[in-house]
Amino acid sequence: MNRILPVALAAALLTAPLSFAYAADAAPREPYGIALEGFAYPYPVHLLPVINDGEQLSMAYMDVAPERPNGRTVVLLHGRNFPSSYWAPVIKMLSDAGFRVIVPDQIGFGKSSKPTGELHFDTLARNTIALLDHLKIDKAEVVAHSLGGMLGVRIARAYPDRVAHLVLTAPIGLEDYRLYVPPTPTEKIIENEDKLTPDGYRKQLQTNYAIKLPPDAITPFVDARFNIKGSPDYPRWLRAYVSSGQMIYREPVAHEVALITEPTLFIMGADDHNAPGRPNAPEALRAKMGQNAELAKALAAKMPNARAEVIPDTGHLVFLEAPEKYKDLVLGFLGR
Repeated sequence: MNRILPVALAAALLTAPLSFAYAADAAPREPYGIALEGFAYPYPVHLLPVINDGEQLSMAYMDVAPERPNGRTVVLLHGRNFPSSYWAPVIKMLSDAGFRVIVPDQIGFGKSSKPTGELHFDTLARNTIALLDHLKIDKAEVVAHSLGGMLGVRIARAYPDRVAHLVLTAPIGLEDYRLYVPPTPTEKIIENEDKLTPDGYRKQLQTNYAIKLPPDAITPFVDARFNIKGSPDYPRWLRAYVSSGQMIYREPVAHEVALITEPTLFIMGADDHNAPGRPNAPEALRAKMGQNAELAKALAAKMPNARAEVIPDTGHLVFLEAPEKYKDLVLGFLGR
């Protein structure tokens, strides 16, 4: 039964993107592999061989062709705590509008390989461009969410000729977290993350991301995080996961955002005050962190071709919480 549920779930996401029907946390957990073996994605998954720091790895991606192509391609960049399957409603929305949609799992995430080395935004950017080269895509629209927003900024700065438009959906990294949070040793973070429980993680998601979704819609994110604990390779997954958090902290992009010249749209949730590392900041500084909507507006005002839209009563998962408004903003922006 547990094997059947993810397939049915993927179909439900495609046919009714606003409706979620996931098993409760109380259901028995069938172990996944650390490349999310056993966790269904809504479209076929392909693998691209890449070499990062001398290590042979595989980059997973979905490539969704529209029924009525408009000749343009969108690349979707996922966040840190979400498998790229969560883009399902946006994939359908873009595909229905005629876009070819490329949806990679970055190395270290989702169904892609978990490297033994450290993660770096420059490496993830090169991998993404290598994927576009492999698919013979010269230029793409880039739509990014959360940590993917930081990667989108790095791609737009390093490869501006490959980006037509940039949509930053509730991006993190609009401030330099090193100004608030002291450095934390990797081994200490690994220890803390290993102690986290599914219920604790669910509360963490709800609190940090101000999610406006029913509890069962959050369950697949909890499953993707905890069903892999039964894998013998879990320690390697955990180290890669912690490396992604250190990457956010050590490799800020806030100072680069205003230098982007490509047309850029920020789509922010008014209630999204996510700020990685805030619990570790001195109490006097915590309140200053995570003013994301205001940060986006201030940065957009400094950019040559950008604007920020803030959606009321919406948290970090903007495209799932306000899908119709998100659709209007994205298609309106890409269509101009």
